[in-house]
Amino acid sequence: MDVSHIFDRLNESQRQAVASPPGPLLVLAGAGSGKTRVLTYRVAWLVQALQMSPLSVLAVTFTNKAAQEMRGRIEEILGYSIGGMWIGTFHGIAHRLLRTHWREAGLKQEFQILDSDDQLRLIRRALKQLNMDDGYWPPKQVQWFINGHKEEGRRPQHIAETNDRQQDDLLRVYRTYEELCQRFGLVDFAELLLRAFELMKQNEVLRDLYQQRFHYVLVDEFQDTNSIQYEWLKLLASTHQNIFVVGDDDQSIYAWRGARIENIFQFEKDFKDTQIIRLEQNYRSTETILSAANAVIGNNRGRLGKNLWTEHDKGDPIRMYAAFNEVDEARFVVDRIQSWVDCGHARKDAAILYRSNAQSRVFEEILLDVGMPYRVYGGLRFFERAEIKDALAYLRLITSRQDDPSFERAVNMPPRGIGNKTMDLVRERARVNQIAYWDATLALIHGHELPSRSVQALTRFVELINSLDEQVQGLALAEQVDVMLCGSGLIAHYRKEKGEKAEMRVENLEELVTAARHFAHDPEDEVGTLPTFLTHAALEAGDAQAQRWEDCVQLMSLHSAKGLEFPLVFLTGLEEGLFPHQRSLQEAGRLEEERRLCYVGMTRAMRQLYLSYAEVRRLHGRESYTRPSRFLAELPSKLVEEIRDGFVMRPHGPAPDEKPESANGLRLGDRVHHSTFGEGVVLHVEGRGEYTRVQVNFADKGSKWLVLAYANLQIL
Repeated sequence: MDVSHIFDRLNESQRQAVASPPGPLLVLAGAGSGKTRVLTYRVAWLVQALQMSPLSVLAVTFTNKAAQEMRGRIEEILGYSIGGMWIGTFHGIAHRLLRTHWREAGLKQEFQILDSDDQLRLIRRALKQLNMDDGYWPPKQVQWFINGHKEEGRRPQHIAETNDRQQDDLLRVYRTYEELCQRFGLVDFAELLLRAFELMKQNEVLRDLYQQRFHYVLVDEFQDTNSIQYEWLKLLASTHQNIFVVGDDDQSIYAWRGARIENIFQFEKDFKDTQIIRLEQNYRSTETILSAANAVIGNNRGRLGKNLWTEHDKGDPIRMYAAFNEVDEARFVVDRIQSWVDCGHARKDAAILYRSNAQSRVFEEILLDVGMPYRVYGGLRFFERAEIKDALAYLRLITSRQDDPSFERAVNMPPRGIGNKTMDLVRERARVNQIAYWDATLALIHGHELPSRSVQALTRFVELINSLDEQVQGLALAEQVDVMLCGSGLIAHYRKEKGEKAEMRVENLEELVTAARHFAHDPEDEVGTLPTFLTHAALEAGDAQAQRWEDCVQLMSLHSAKGLEFPLVFLTGLEEGLFPHQRSLQEAGRLEEERRLCYVGMTRAMRQLYLSYAEVRRLHGRESYTRPSRFLAELPSKLVEEIRDGFVMRPHGPAPDEKPESANGLRLGDRVHHSTFGEGVVLHVEGRGEYTRVQVNFADKGSKWLVLAYANLQIL
């Protein structure tokens, strides 16, 4: 059979991978090197050249979309349907196995899948059964504990009790949760993988059956596998050793959700005579972008080694911008995008990438100001995020006790023992008497219709809102928000939870303080500052994101950007403590993952790449003088063009104990006092001598431009 057409669209390394003889093969596929093409053509080669049945091939991916695309491409190459071939995600294939062999797996035939929210509900039930307060034991923290152990293959009986009471209590919840799942025939996502692995490991007949059926196993994004996924793959491929894995150790960025980069290093040891093929030709980026990315990632130790190259032109230099602060950074980025659009390019071809989701707020604000459509990829806009809505509900309730939606959102967040039955009574009393939930609650507290526990919980909530109202009186807006976040328990609630998501929620809540500090309120407006701020938040949340079909700028976290590409990319917030993130400096191995994240961000760019940092940044409710990220120092200077807009800054930003120089004795970032506007921070300086103007952000009055000669500013 003529199979030469399979090689028509492949380069030499790709051909070598596709036509390699059976046996263990590790394909190190660099960013933009055509790994999906190699996987699909490998399947076509097995079927056409080696005359293997599609039924004997198993292909594992990480998303349903990738699985569908792979199936479509294979069928296009072969020219016929491969409906019987197993192509799917780890979870999808595990589910298929358990549905087929439910009895052997110890499951009910009609077992149900628990999504993340359903799992949390069952965890709350387990906590209640054990008389454990879900306010003290956040269900998401318990969820993280349970799923983490399952991903490592550990049942409750595999975990030894310790002298740590907290860990032992979590173990008790895990046991009870397992009992509930078994009783009701429920399976969560982590259980799918663990149960499928146990089925294969413990049932020799089924193990032999599937080892004989699947002569060839192919795996995409191998660097993202966790412990149980890798153990399952090893078990399945142990007989024939025909396992073909594609991955990139330089793009392993998901350790926080269980991915183990160690798997890609361990592969050679677990599968003898492994062949390694490197895909290094990049089809996405310019030579300059690739050279810079190679230079940065080259600082990581223990790499398997890879050097991306391209036949594309050298391209534009990488442009680096030293912003005065985060607002200046956002304005610079939006201005450059506008110039890009004015030259006839599409907005959707421009992406703004950031390390922390909280950074999106300032970009969103500037984009809204200039009327430029945008979309937050893979996430919600700042004022639409659940934790921000929770915080705003408290602020609205402080402002108006008659706000029923805010009452309902805040009353049991964080959990304080006010359940649905109690709230049903509150709603009914409010409906019958045509009064607000707040007034209905007061009536129920003073009546005799509720159990004492419910009365106590509602009383504590009422006292909390009244107390917060008293505490915020006379405070600046940012201080009001700060007092509310601490007093409400929202910050403490999310800090109790584990994992990256909980940490991002805390960062977003802290960023709400920054949003309040930046908020410019007209002193002549008769409406108070807090109500005006709440109106501003509602309007911003009400301005819907651009539709999927609309030409709009793309905003996203660096983690969300993996697998995507854009002609124009802005990689923002390159400062020590932000990117690399502060926690990466405290945990072993995390700094190298941060560098891999930087590499991923840089290699999203096809034609133009901008890198930016701010010398002064207000983020997570705090203002700090920052140092440029170490990743910037790792760039070859010949590839970088530094941009100087307006006031001239030092090439690499201020040292930790310095402030950027300004004029007439003032420095950027200085705190100053004005007789009318109060205290503020110097953001910008323009002009010289008697024409010097300064931009100052005042805590109570917002941002003002002042003529320095007449402002009589006092440096604090």
